Amino acid sequence: MIPPLSEALAERGYVNLTPVQEAVIAPGLQGADLLVSAQTGSGKTVGFGLAIAPTLLGEATAFGPAAAPLALVVAPTRELAFQVMRELRWLYARTGAVVASCVGGMDIRQERRALESGAHIVVGTPGRLRDHIERGSLDLGALMAVVLDEADEMLDLGFREDLEFMLAAAPAERRTLMFSATVSPMIAKLAKQYQRDAQRVSTINSAEQHADIAYRALRVAAPDTDHAIFNLLRYHEDQGAIVFANTRAAVNHLTARLANRGLSVVTLSGELSQSERNHALQAMRDGRARVCVATDVAARGIDLPNLTLVIHADLPTNTESLLHRSGRTGRAGRKGISALIVPPKLVKKAERLLGWAKISAEWTVPPSAEDILRKDEERLMSDPGWDEPVSEEQAAFARRLLASRSPEAVAAAFLRLHQSRHAAPEELLPPDSAPARDKPAFGPSRWFALSVGRAERAEARWILPLLRRAADLEKAAIGAIRVQDTETYVEIAEASARAFLAALGPEGEVADGVRARALEGAPDLSPGGRKPLTGAPARLRAPGAGHRKGQGEGTAPDRAPRPAGKFERPRPTYEAKGKTPARHDPAAAQGEDPAQAASAPWGGKAKKWAAPAGGAGKPGGVAAKGKPRSPRVEHEGAPDRQTDWQPAGKKPAGKKSADGKPVGKKPFASSKPGKPGFGKAKPGKKGFGKPRDGREPPRRGKP
Repeated sequence: MIPPLSEALAERGYVNLTPVQEAVIAPGLQGADLLVSAQTGSGKTVGFGLAIAPTLLGEATAFGPAAAPLALVVAPTRELAFQVMRELRWLYARTGAVVASCVGGMDIRQERRALESGAHIVVGTPGRLRDHIERGSLDLGALMAVVLDEADEMLDLGFREDLEFMLAAAPAERRTLMFSATVSPMIAKLAKQYQRDAQRVSTINSAEQHADIAYRALRVAAPDTDHAIFNLLRYHEDQGAIVFANTRAAVNHLTARLANRGLSVVTLSGELSQSERNHALQAMRDGRARVCVATDVAARGIDLPNLTLVIHADLPTNTESLLHRSGRTGRAGRKGISALIVPPKLVKKAERLLGWAKISAEWTVPPSAEDILRKDEERLMSDPGWDEPVSEEQAAFARRLLASRSPEAVAAAFLRLHQSRHAAPEELLPPDSAPARDKPAFGPSRWFALSVGRAERAEARWILPLLRRAADLEKAAIGAIRVQDTETYVEIAEASARAFLAALGPEGEVADGVRARALEGAPDLSPGGRKPLTGAPARLRAPGAGHRKGQGEGTAPDRAPRPAGKFERPRPTYEAKGKTPARHDPAAAQGEDPAQAASAPWGGKAKKWAAPAGGAGKPGGVAAKGKPRSPRVEHEGAPDRQTDWQPAGKKPAGKKSADGKPVGKKPFASSKPGKPGFGKAKPGKKGFGKPRDGREPPRRGKP
């Protein structure tokens, strides 16, 4: 290892290298292209910084003057790019390396000036790096190494074309290092195309990859998800935490709820500008904020110090998201907790998610209010302030205080002052408790019959307010409303029935033309006396009672005709118009009496079209100019234009005149040239209007 880099690692407190760092600097891999798989938080940034150092420096221990970049590092997100830049700066600080960044959302003019001044290593996001290359401000001619960090994420985000553009523009003799959590077929194809005999390195051990992260699945009642998150943060109050949600709306909701409880919260989501993201992360680093509520935009590449708690307010959508979210803690040998909030409906989903990720989680419940108060007392008793020396002024105040108050009163007041600095914990419901869904029974009641029914278009939606206005009833005092053909049955609570009768008076008048009478017991609501389909049209309520298909076949009694509305008129029949509907019976084709065929009843909606040999072509019509039509075969459905209505031996395009030119209807002309028999489209002719959907209409031309 190059001495300046060893000194930087020792200064940072590195005693032993992580497995991925040791693997990439192995003597046999020096100078080779690498395809590396390593779990998140395993020290990949320092690893590839150590791996490319011999390629960039050679036998030297320091860089020369900065000019065109020697190394290019590509990261999928802005946060990860800045994280990589900070890591490489302290790692190469003693070598005099200039590390520049090219990140979307930042001032491109400042980046251009930094590139013109010269840089040894450039770190950036794919889109901005390609922009600089196309503008000519980033020269790749001197590149010796290209590093793709989180290559799988960049492909998932749609940066494949940008990566291929940069790799094709870089010198062919460069080193290419790809770091990816998983090696998908797309990653393997990219590596085969742009790497030279890449060496495969994998440090992922399924049995040990979660050793530094304790997974906990917390079962909560459905209405207690927010309370459980707050209790968890209160219990781990002295530690940094990040809360993941799936949507921006959920992030804003949780931020408001936690801020109202007195927690110092920042947000991190895609709608924020880059400067707002930087301020939020800096507040977490310097301790001004303790909780970060974020979407999955923060699931990769963010290394926050003292972040020991990850809370999944919404379950991740897949195992990769679960691992990357949880990887924000338990980094570089530090211990951490990843807690999933699991309401009753999501228990099975959480089990499947953990099973697919091969994670063994502890199923438990969130901290209760008693647990949090007990934890507060432990933190108070272990506070380092107890061991600090007492000044003379503090001792004098203590003597005066003990002279006026007992020690128990002083201690109790001190505890209350300490607890007042924090919001009170929440009392949580049992995890399996759920809100009652069954509607309680209506209770003792009496039934009344109203003098309106379906014949008068009675509906429950206007009967309910009618009853409330007539007798000043509460909505809870009215139970079932059953609309029948001529009456409507209403259930009223027995406690309000007497007041209802008194309000109606001796005539029982509820409103103009609507009267009510009390029933002895419950009415007969058997299937024969009520409608089987709520809100269905009258013709569908009973077979044979107006149903069009089964007319005349049902056994139910006919109802009274529906009264005409304001805008309704009776429809005239064919006989009233002086017309007779065209009817045809296949029996007529066999030579039977046409009068009998004409009087045959309809056989349903499907009409049978047929004509005897030599008869009329269209049903009910006559042959043109007395010429007989060609014979047709009887079939179901509408007639076929080309088979049934055209003379035998004729084409559907129409007749021809003496000079051989077609006359009559022209065939449909397509706007596509090159087809036989179709001419060019000529706009401006009749019928070239725009259809309703706004699309270009088909054009007609010469056949």
